[in-house]
Amino acid sequence: MDQLLAMRVFLRVADRGSFARAADELDISRAAASGHIAALEKHLGARLLHRTTRKVTLTAEGSDFLRRSRRILDELRDAEENLRDARTKPQGELRVDVPVAFGRYLLLPALPEFTSRYPAIELDIRLNDRVVDLVAERIDVAVRVGPLRQSGLVARRVAEMTFVNCASPAYLADHGEPLTPDELGRHRLLGVRSSNGAPPEWSFPPPYTPRRLKLHYSLMFNTVEGPIVAAKAGLGICHNADLLVAEYVARGELQLILQDYSVAGPPISLVYPSAGHQSAKVRVFSDFAAELMRRYTEVARLQMQAHQKQPAPASDRKRARG
Repeated sequence: MDQLLAMRVFLRVADRGSFARAADELDISRAAASGHIAALEKHLGARLLHRTTRKVTLTAEGSDFLRRSRRILDELRDAEENLRDARTKPQGELRVDVPVAFGRYLLLPALPEFTSRYPAIELDIRLNDRVVDLVAERIDVAVRVGPLRQSGLVARRVAEMTFVNCASPAYLADHGEPLTPDELGRHRLLGVRSSNGAPPEWSFPPPYTPRRLKLHYSLMFNTVEGPIVAAKAGLGICHNADLLVAEYVARGELQLILQDYSVAGPPISLVYPSAGHQSAKVRVFSDFAAELMRRYTEVARLQMQAHQKQPAPASDRKRARG
């Protein structure tokens, strides 16, 4: 017996007071409707309806079961409608995990735009530099930089970074500008220690390998944004993603150096716990985040091009080389 179907038939018969009318509305035969009620009564061990040739009325047990069945079927209908709405209407809680620097510099400034578009979505944003288990921590979507370490995830690549080098105009005025990576050994460098505690390795095109350069760092941080803030304060040179420093370059707070030695960085991806059955809230956030990354990438490239620095004066070059 299909108990839910039998309950629906019972409600319709009770509301209409007729097997024939209920059967017509449900597009089943009168015999089928009668069979569903008989099976339900047998299953429950109680008579639900009084049947006469003229009308159908509820028994005392039938009245109580009708009230409870109506509540159950109403709740089931509401649950089905909520699930359909979740697939088609962006609403409900959305858990997002994003690296600290990208969250503060890129996502948080764009949140007013997102919340005005989708006011029914309740965002739970985790700014996190550790790689969390999306399934265990019930994360709906995460921003990941570089290769994905957790298996079973679905990834959507949304942007590419470029590693650039910059310092404040004040620092360069006091210390000169390095013209090749080899000259960085004479400067104050601002690094980010990796999550396993290893010292940073700045990326440059060949032949400038870490082994050749053997860079030393005057200041070390455990977050990507630390060197940016320190560089703005004139404390040294930082090596960072163009997306994160473009705004400060455009405002003149940081100045690009070693522009011929910039290298492509890791990809930025959106990742999800599973491929199928993405809800509307995940879909619209993913599209928004992807567009945001593309927009920032384009703006960063334009700002970098607009602030290409002319070759340093001869006096600076001499000073930079000591």
